[in-house]
Amino acid sequence: MTPHEFVQYLKSKRDYRQQIVHVEHIPARSARYARLKRPLPATLQQALRQTGADKLYVHQAQAINAIRDGQHVIVATSTASGKTLVYNVPVLESIMADYRSRVFYLFPTKALAQDQLRSLRQLTKHTLRKLQFGTYDGDTPRGARRRLRQSASIILTNPDMLHLGILPNHSLWSRFMANLKYIVIDEAHVYRGIFGSQVACTLRRLLRLCRFYGSDPQFIFCSATIANPAEHAQRLCSMPAAVVDEDGSPQAARDFVLWNPPFLDAACTARRSANVEATALFVEMIRHRIRNITFTKARKVAELILLYARNILAEEAPELIPLIKSYRAGYRPELRRDIEQALFSGRILGVTATSALELGVDVGHLDATTLVGYPGTIASTWQRAGRAGRGVREALNILIGLDNPLDQYFMRHPDALFGRSPENALIAPDNIYILLKHLPCAAYEKPLSNKDEKLFGPGFVDAMVQLERDYTLEYHNDRWFFQGIGYPAEKVSLRSVSAGKVAILDESQNYRLMEELEETTAPLRVYPGAIYLHQGESYLITRLDLDMGIAYASPVDVDYYTEPREINEVSILQTRRRKSMPAGEAHFGQLDVTQQVIGYRRLQQFSDTVLSLEPLDMPTQSFKTMGLWFDVPPDINRAVDRHGLDWAGGLHAVEHAAIGMLPLFAMCDRLDIGGLSTPLHPDTGRAQVFIYDAFPGGVGIAEKGFELLLELWRATLTAIEECPCQEGCPSCIQSPKCGNNNEPLDKRAAILILQALLGE
Repeated sequence: MTPHEFVQYLKSKRDYRQQIVHVEHIPARSARYARLKRPLPATLQQALRQTGADKLYVHQAQAINAIRDGQHVIVATSTASGKTLVYNVPVLESIMADYRSRVFYLFPTKALAQDQLRSLRQLTKHTLRKLQFGTYDGDTPRGARRRLRQSASIILTNPDMLHLGILPNHSLWSRFMANLKYIVIDEAHVYRGIFGSQVACTLRRLLRLCRFYGSDPQFIFCSATIANPAEHAQRLCSMPAAVVDEDGSPQAARDFVLWNPPFLDAACTARRSANVEATALFVEMIRHRIRNITFTKARKVAELILLYARNILAEEAPELIPLIKSYRAGYRPELRRDIEQALFSGRILGVTATSALELGVDVGHLDATTLVGYPGTIASTWQRAGRAGRGVREALNILIGLDNPLDQYFMRHPDALFGRSPENALIAPDNIYILLKHLPCAAYEKPLSNKDEKLFGPGFVDAMVQLERDYTLEYHNDRWFFQGIGYPAEKVSLRSVSAGKVAILDESQNYRLMEELEETTAPLRVYPGAIYLHQGESYLITRLDLDMGIAYASPVDVDYYTEPREINEVSILQTRRRKSMPAGEAHFGQLDVTQQVIGYRRLQQFSDTVLSLEPLDMPTQSFKTMGLWFDVPPDINRAVDRHGLDWAGGLHAVEHAAIGMLPLFAMCDRLDIGGLSTPLHPDTGRAQVFIYDAFPGGVGIAEKGFELLLELWRATLTAIEECPCQEGCPSCIQSPKCGNNNEPLDKRAAILILQALLGE
């Protein structure tokens, strides 16, 4: 069944409710080839021919030419465009010319490293058999590690192992680093936010040591299409890079369907659950033997859809149940490898997955992908869509709109999705909170000096002053030395602001470890009373002990799931920038934020009906971050009052909707952003709306919002005005995280406020 035939079949079903609001047909694209400035060595040419890569696409040739000329390079092209050859070819050529050359390949996940290891073996198995390479990560046996350090030309690893295992023990790697020719950073667009900022600091630490040992390696970045590849590469490695973004790879034809769940009521205040719609599509694809991945934005949703699908198939086609699985981070490595291989070999037909399967792990030829909600960025949207239809195989992509402002904006404005340029990837390696973690690591590896300020950026001086004050570093003989016990990298997690983990233990299995969570996200996911899903099974969180880093879970059979509710307070610490707007002023600066989970909602499975609101007394969490805030002048207040509208409800609605629309401009998730609105803020004595980065120190999200504030206001106004509801709904002004239970909210007041702010 072709994608077009499947879409027609869906439209012909009796229960079809006009969910398909747009079908974007993307025609096939022919390959465009180019030649290198000078030919490759005959042995390497032969290896390429044997893998079917006897010709190079335009972007491959451009990038290889630039790398051969000694430039740092970032290649930003589509999924499955052959970026692997961009670095494999010059790397192998370099090693063939000088077998002392050494190379690091960095991948964001172990799975991707294993997948690229297979590609490298395939390329070198006939003609370059003597070449030694291997993965060096937490799964590598101790004996193999020493052999790889001493004799491997290429080490495939991840930033976490580089940070935790390699750099603190650099004396064992002295010969490798002295001959380091290239540092390859694959999937560079993944390195954004807190994770990307910390990876950038880790790469600076690596560069310090390379220069100490006498090498000056070249960087090769491969990325999905992003708006700022040159800026992103320079922020990651601290040096300018040539951009190659002219994609010459072929692309199969595909139909991209926008699927909007139908309204449940005449007032248009609630839509049918996107999870229910996704389950129905997933089951239909499995019935028709359409190999697919259904991508979700949260672990819980991936597990929910698998659970729903199993329930349906148990009654209608039980023989298909073994052909579906879920896949996400947190699973044991052997389980993830088994699922990857089963999907690749065709032993399973469908997987419900988080972004863990978004990256370039080869899972064979898929027919379709379903995206349950806009992933948050254009780059991620096309990454996920590109998992289907690789080569010349036609593909089907379905985006199911969630009940939030941004998803519904795309449902009504398809051109904003398909005609939109990608977002900016944002990182802040000079964030003082991140430098406070990485400068002690750098000092442990090699004492710091004033020369390192240029490498680590403007936050260096303030961070060093603080590290001296708390006796982490000691200054003598013009250098700073680490003073702590052990090595500091073991206390720093690259993937979170905190280093701590929370273990989830199964009380019914003698407290067996199920999985681990970041300490910073635990209060929002494993609070007492939460329903936690693991491999399609429901667990009730009975107790959370943050001091011990343990959440206790007990298996339960329930027909509901839970969502947390939180409240916050914001204080202004410092104004860094301000600008005049059509009405009032906008500001950007440092904020102090206090957050607290105050309860949770119990929601019915399938229908999403709210069953109850349960209170909680959780500890508060405080942090300093960067944010924007804007004045809403008194004359707008008076206009709202004249119309008999709710002033506080209008401000609250503007805050919710603007937070929902900010990911349209910055590469982030809605949960990466926080906000507050108030008719009278104690620090200013004025009505204020705040939007801030939900990370200590900030990573540039709110700053991008400040720069594009007029565009953000316009998009927010459009999203609210065009929503068909009368009083406000999740598609425009309601927020699922609101600790005030979305009260007060006033849709008409929000429209009036935004029009006035824009000077309309």
